Amino acid sequence: MTEARASKPLRGNGFTFKQFFVAHDRCAMKVGTDGVLLGAWSPVEGARRILDIGTGTGLVALMLAQRTQNEVRVDAVELETAAAEQAKENFAESRWSGRLHVFAEDVNHFAQNAAQGYDLVVSNPPYFESAVACRDEARNAARYTETLTHEALLGCASRLLTPHGTFCVVLPYEIGLTFEQAAAAQGWHTRARMDIRDRPGKPLNRMLLALTKQPGEPDYRELALREQLNVYSTEFRRLITDFYLNY
Repeated sequence: MTEARASKPLRGNGFTFKQFFVAHDRCAMKVGTDGVLLGAWSPVEGARRILDIGTGTGLVALMLAQRTQNEVRVDAVELETAAAEQAKENFAESRWSGRLHVFAEDVNHFAQNAAQGYDLVVSNPPYFESAVACRDEARNAARYTETLTHEALLGCASRLLTPHGTFCVVLPYEIGLTFEQAAAAQGWHTRARMDIRDRPGKPLNRMLLALTKQPGEPDYRELALREQLNVYSTEFRRLITDFYLNY
């Protein structure tokens, strides 16, 4: 496989990272910065079972598999059939195929029937309101909150996590603040939060949030993705160095 920067398309249907390739031509939501941030930032220490809700291409699950040892199982749930099939193929072509598993079903049903809990649950969840126009039905389902409200997502995570497990999400900043408030109302505690802006002086536009059911002192930080236009910051480079080519 020819190497290229992860920020450039390869073969017209996906992206090459240092240790894996992600095809995304049959997925409504393509490989993007949000997923990369979630996969690189989520805490994996001590996790033996990991779940990615709404896996799409399987990008975040693949990143978490790369970051963990061979005994760690990484499951993924995806409602949209074409995306689930593509994630399954991306998993099968990776070096971690034996411990990556896709479940093509509604996470609400999955949460009710899961036999074991997870130490880490992650999600790059839907966030657009239904009034926002969308180009097609698949993309609509991937980004609207109608099929999986944030309250329902928090409820699923609560059922799926072990007592000391962690739930991580990436969201637009303002929506992330609302999500954090909704989580607190359901008994969650913020373990860590990374507020993200594109460059110094620009408005905050993303949030990485780690929640647990155990109280504790939260870790609040900020991250600028770039020092200036087209120049990644030192902090962001540290996050992506194991994944993006040429970094």
